[in-house]
Amino acid sequence: MRPAPYCGTPPLPAELWTRFNLDPVLIVILILACVAHLWLLHDGRKRLAAGAGWLIAAVALVSPLCALSVSLFAARVSQHMLLILVAAPFLAWAMPGRRAGSGFELWTSAMLFFLALWFWHMPTPYDATFTSVGIYWSMHISLFGAAIWLWKCLLHHAPEQTIGTLAAGAATSVQMGLLGAVLTFAEHPLFAWHLTTTWPWGLTPLQDQQLGGVVMWVPGIAFFLWAIGRTLTRLFEALEGARAA
Repeated sequence: MRPAPYCGTPPLPAELWTRFNLDPVLIVILILACVAHLWLLHDGRKRLAAGAGWLIAAVALVSPLCALSVSLFAARVSQHMLLILVAAPFLAWAMPGRRAGSGFELWTSAMLFFLALWFWHMPTPYDATFTSVGIYWSMHISLFGAAIWLWKCLLHHAPEQTIGTLAAGAATSVQMGLLGAVLTFAEHPLFAWHLTTTWPWGLTPLQDQQLGGVVMWVPGIAFFLWAIGRTLTRLFEALEGARAA
């Protein structure tokens, strides 16, 4: 008999809104991380961003989305997108300390994010997250941590790293879009775990996988294009300032 997933057994639609993840260890860690982060900050806007980031992370991990992700691949992808495309940019922007450093740091963070994203959405590692709490948290910590580091490099880069930042943002957008497209246009279900879990939700395993691919594809491209646009705006503002001087 295989062990139950960390978020519990696959929920039925009628019971979903009772299925909050009330793991006391997780809740304490989230509260302590948020409090420590806020304590390190003195800028009001950054405190607001940090609070928003940790709140969004809590929604992804504590809300019934956790239980729904046991049934639907699309829900698991939605959980990941909340963490890496919404919570991570808030937290990265609110990070105290120096700007991101060299081009090596930028491209290392982009490569680690690429490896984490693709590895955990491959069939064998993905299915393993439902059979081991340790593997489940390895997935979330590596994805979330890599995303925060990458966003920190994209949002706090030095002026001389502008071209590299644009390239890294574009490459990340392309690779997320590619993975989303692979999942969307696959001709058969890739994830054995969901072969029996999607039916109560009115979806075949392939339809669920395709929906998850779209959830990754469109927001992933949009958020990193926003990062590219932000970098270009800062570049144009710097050029205008130089001309005015």
